Amino acid sequence: MDIRFVSADDEKATDAALSAAAAAAAADGIALAGTLQPFDPDRAQEKCHIVLSLLPDGELRDISFDIGAGIVGCRLNPEALEDAALVVERRIATAQALVVNKFGKQEAAGKGLVTAIGMACEAGLPVLVGVSPAYRAAFLAFADGGASELPADKGAILDWLSRACRKAAA
Repeated sequence: MDIRFVSADDEKATDAALSAAAAAAAADGIALAGTLQPFDPDRAQEKCHIVLSLLPDGELRDISFDIGAGIVGCRLNPEALEDAALVVERRIATAQALVVNKFGKQEAAGKGLVTAIGMACEAGLPVLVGVSPAYRAAFLAFADGGASELPADKGAILDWLSRACRKAAA
């Protein structure tokens, strides 16, 4: 089981690093399954409008409720997240690694992409997880000492991912 996580104080830095590393890994021929938070540094994004890009094909899934402007609470639609997680779980069989953009509230509660992470670990795939700083302790408890941190750096992530995939294939 090889789990690594990225947990930058600025979650946009985590999203950017995971997206850049995943794109480079795919260009290098590494078959990925999982989720990314689309990142566009030139576009302001609503804090709680949540769209996932499903790997490997980039299919976009809106996993947020449209509850109107001015609402302060979280807009996550748990059912839409679970639907996306089911797609990810089906794609693990053809992947060399799993990337999960965020271990957050749903995962801390044992939902969301937790089953996909477990399936990938059981299959011996390397797992890369973006971890919200607010849920870092919950992630570390979930990983039970089996996860190591990587910096929010494309090169460091890609280097580990390439080595881990070669090792898993050997």
